[in-house]
Amino acid sequence: MPDDLQDRLGPDLKSFESIQASRAFHKESAGEIMQRRHVALAPDRTAAEAVAALQRASDMIGSVDTVFVIDADNRPIGAFKPRALLLVPPDTPLSKIMSREFPVVSSATDQEEAALATAGTEFKSLPVVDNDGRLVGQITTKMLARVVAEEAAEDMLKLGGVNEDARPTDSVPKIVRNRLPWLLAGLVGATIAAIIIGSFEEELEKAAILAAFIPVVMSMAGNAGLQASVVSVQALAMGSNWPGDRLIYRFGRELLGALVNGAIAGSILASLILAGSLIFDVEDPVRLALATSMSLLTVTTIAAIVGSFVPLGLSRLGIDPAAATGVFITTSNDVVGVLVYFLMASTFYF
Repeated sequence: MPDDLQDRLGPDLKSFESIQASRAFHKESAGEIMQRRHVALAPDRTAAEAVAALQRASDMIGSVDTVFVIDADNRPIGAFKPRALLLVPPDTPLSKIMSREFPVVSSATDQEEAALATAGTEFKSLPVVDNDGRLVGQITTKMLARVVAEEAAEDMLKLGGVNEDARPTDSVPKIVRNRLPWLLAGLVGATIAAIIIGSFEEELEKAAILAAFIPVVMSMAGNAGLQASVVSVQALAMGSNWPGDRLIYRFGRELLGALVNGAIAGSILASLILAGSLIFDVEDPVRLALATSMSLLTVTTIAAIVGSFVPLGLSRLGIDPAAATGVFITTSNDVVGVLVYFLMASTFYF
């Protein structure tokens, strides 16, 4: 909600105090999306006292997913799920129930990082602390799910070369402003690819049929690169960073997968060319089949490797991989695909 509208409507809003408090934090931070209402108890309180506290808080908070345990300075030292209270005697202290392994985020933490913090843990509600480590609120399960959905939608738009703020109701000037820069970046790559094609004009004059397979090679390169990059961006969004030997293992797996896919696609194309030569007049179909199949094998492999590791490299440079990957993959695959195709044609066809 715009700040001026909040100021006008604020006094009439039931949650005005929460809105005012959230405005003190950075946009899309844990502090902005957190809920200040939560259940926090001392470690010496008993299970029976915890049940009573949950009953008192139920009207104010609603369903409680996680109960936090705090020390004398209001710093979280443990957490447990309410169902744990049903499995112990009423006089059991919370220090015996709580788990000391639980995620905690600062109010300044980006909301996407906060959502990732709960991955692999039993706790889905996330405690938020201030600069001194004191508990100031929680991010609920519902809010975390909303953040994940919003971030996924943003990444999808970025991969498509569209600004993350784009909406179906955008005006014409905003559509142009959001989309034209990415289109122009793609135009640069397409222009370079056209220049490469032009440099092989003599080869095209000798065998015009080569031009018929340029779209096939470029399309395969684009699809292979896009598939690999989407998987990488998704994995990075889920918190994977492939350190050390895991990176080497992934490289080997992607390389092998790309080689297999490229070999299968190349074999199918070669078979189609040979079969077509029985019907149509094709000059030296065996050499043409070899050139095109080797092109597909090579460009599919290169595109898959580039698509897999460009997002990782961008991420480590501090660049949003979803924002830059789409146009980078498309442009590089166009250029590399055309260049590889004509090099293979020069080697195997002429």
